[in-house]
Amino acid sequence: MDINGKVALVTGGSGGIGEAITKALAAAGADVAVSYVAEAARAGELVEALRMAGRRSHAVQLDQRDPQSIDACVKAVAGHFGRIDILINNAAWNVGIPFKELDALTPEIWDRILETNLRGPFLLARGFASELRRHKAGRIVNIASIAGVAPGGSSIAYAVSKAALIHLTHCLAVTLSPEVTVNCVAPGLVEGTRMAERVPEAMRQMARAQSVLGRTGSVDDIAQLVVAYCRMDSVTGQTIVVDGGNPMAMH
Repeated sequence: MDINGKVALVTGGSGGIGEAITKALAAAGADVAVSYVAEAARAGELVEALRMAGRRSHAVQLDQRDPQSIDACVKAVAGHFGRIDILINNAAWNVGIPFKELDALTPEIWDRILETNLRGPFLLARGFASELRRHKAGRIVNIASIAGVAPGGSSIAYAVSKAALIHLTHCLAVTLSPEVTVNCVAPGLVEGTRMAERVPEAMRQMARAQSVLGRTGSVDDIAQLVVAYCRMDSVTGQTIVVDGGNPMAMH
């Protein structure tokens, strides 16, 4: 698919991985909506930068734990651009709780992680489904994690949410075919991002030590893979790990 002139929504698009994806899609010719939870100023700066570069862009407040907020986001994006072709489910939440500390993983934390990282992407896909199908060349890319491939990451709840997001990718690929492709990127540790800062230092050290390339995941590689998925016409239901080569994820 030629991305030029297409419209994308990147959830959590103003920070870390999301910003890199947003800029990569814009560089490929897409107009991009950026969702944010609370950091309106940061999202506004990114939107202004994209506009200065000649792309249409728009910031949308979105709490993806709230179905009403998701409905409002769907209406806002469709209303502003008149269409949507690409949905990037990037926004997520985590907190560092070692696996052994079961009592620290409260029902409230479990629900917040699963609602944000799994239910939110499902509801967004459902909300945008008819519009993504309309031009028979829709794209969804979910951002999961190596924690969804092998046990690890910031908490059990986070790992489970990302494993479920990978399988949601498979299910949506079947459900939305042939009009929409649905694929997934599973990053390992991506240092310098807010998500990585919430991972316990012991886990960060382990990720560095296990990487066969001697480096962890790259935001630029993740962003370029997202763009590649959007361009592909015969790839769906797939997950690619970007982690510097951790043998645990080499399946």
